[in-house]
Amino acid sequence: MLHWQFLGTSAGIPTKKRNVSALALGQYQRKPWLLIDCGEATQHQLLHTDWSMHHLSAICITHVHGDHCYGLPGAIASASMHKRTAPLTIIAPDAVWQWLQQTIALTDMHLTYELQFIHVEQLLHAPITLDGFVIETHALNHRVPSHAFKITYTESKRQLNLAALEHAQVPKGKTWGLLQQGQDVEINGHTYDSDDFVIQQQHRACVIVAGDNDTPELLQDACVDVDVLIHEATYTQEVADKVGSFPMHSSAKQVATFAQNTGLPNLILTHFSSRYATKTLLQPLLQEAQQFYEGQVFLADDFQVYHLLKNGESNRLSLFLQSHS
Repeated sequence: MLHWQFLGTSAGIPTKKRNVSALALGQYQRKPWLLIDCGEATQHQLLHTDWSMHHLSAICITHVHGDHCYGLPGAIASASMHKRTAPLTIIAPDAVWQWLQQTIALTDMHLTYELQFIHVEQLLHAPITLDGFVIETHALNHRVPSHAFKITYTESKRQLNLAALEHAQVPKGKTWGLLQQGQDVEINGHTYDSDDFVIQQQHRACVIVAGDNDTPELLQDACVDVDVLIHEATYTQEVADKVGSFPMHSSAKQVATFAQNTGLPNLILTHFSSRYATKTLLQPLLQEAQQFYEGQVFLADDFQVYHLLKNGESNRLSLFLQSHS
């Protein structure tokens, strides 16, 4: 149903292995998609993926810090140079929009498409729907106003009611296909109504992508019926205690404890301090999270692709990881 790819997972500054924050999210095997945060060099990261700026519905910025938005001017300018014409929605703090407008003016940037701005706080109480994605925001706690984006997608499928078809002795083959497509079929003077033989099924997927935040509990109400929480875990609790409260980030222990208490089925940690330069150095974060959380937990890596798919005939959704080649 949904899939997403991390374009940057480093906090504050890029490293040799990780770029700064950005996440592409879309419907599985379909074109419209969303970009959550756009740190510096995000457009370079996109060049190594299958995501196209031509099909981007919206760029959603969690907060004003540069590692989450400095890539905006370059990304929108390049989209214009590739002749994008469809309007592009920017959901962001007002300060980001003002900065972007000034950058466009002062650098003589000419766009081939319209930018449509939505203040991030506008979605706190009035979610919007873009290309099938329902987008709402939730306030977090950071040195500057920061938000989480809650993204819900509902997929509808028409499935044939085999028992009803067999009971009515509807001829197999083309007739069944037409009925599934919603067409009524007349055979030998008898009309078969499509609605009598088709079951409408809906499958819902919901993901929360949080910006910088030192209080995961602020997402308590938002996490009801959420399938995946993507949240920063900038350091271990030991390092967080040494650093002190000023940076206003979460530790792996904080997020894992929250996820466990909330009953979340899937947790992905990201936004790692540059001190964790290798996968080996990152292991204490994973170990700490697993100590306090019993669900599926992953440490995000640049270019990793995740799929959130329906599991069998149940309503339970599972998380599958596909490595980037």
